[in-house]
Amino acid sequence: MRGEVLHYDESQGFGFITGADGNRYTFRREDLRGQAILANGAAVEFLSAHGQARDVFLLAVAQTAAPAAGAKAAPAGNETAGAAPQARHFGRSSEPAEPTDLWGYFWRAVTQNYFNFGGRARRKEYWSYCLFWVVSLLIIGGIGIFTDAQMGNFDTDVSAAVTVGLCGTFLLATFLPGLGMTVRRLHDIGLSGWLCLVILLPTIGSLAILVFALIPTQARENRWGPVPAGVRV
Repeated sequence: MRGEVLHYDESQGFGFITGADGNRYTFRREDLRGQAILANGAAVEFLSAHGQARDVFLLAVAQTAAPAAGAKAAPAGNETAGAAPQARHFGRSSEPAEPTDLWGYFWRAVTQNYFNFGGRARRKEYWSYCLFWVVSLLIIGGIGIFTDAQMGNFDTDVSAAVTVGLCGTFLLATFLPGLGMTVRRLHDIGLSGWLCLVILLPTIGSLAILVFALIPTQARENRWGPVPAGVRV
């Protein structure tokens, strides 16, 4: 039977559910199944037995409105776990959708996924990173050349010192996210990330990585995770 959580006290491990039949059922923490974190208004499914709810499964948590200013606070001990309204599905909290635009992929690679060598990266994500990486390098190189020209460094023993310094810093800063992107791209086509070491082979290594980067995404879940967001299966 389906129902809605009327009240649940996490500290006491006790609560009430209003069933689809209009009756009220009691349940305890031991009756919960899965990693359920209940809040008032959560949609659940359960088995009824003499006014008791058994095998309670969380389906979703309804969004609740924030209390109006000046409203009377709930008594201590009656606060429910997960008071912050957050949509959930079978015990898993919803997360912001992954970016599927070119800039979003690049920005996530150099921030959220800076040290990420797990999971998968679709072709669009990989080439989006490459595109903005090249654009960024050209901009930084241009700034360095302009600065060196204004300082007259091209006519001294420290020729292009600023350009070399800026570009070198950029290459070092993006080494890890670029390596992680390559590893995740290999995962996406069902290959081990250790294959990125073929890049150490002169000429043929770079060509191999290029071929790997052009192979379409595996349209199924593999050992490294589910199909990336945005891929049509």
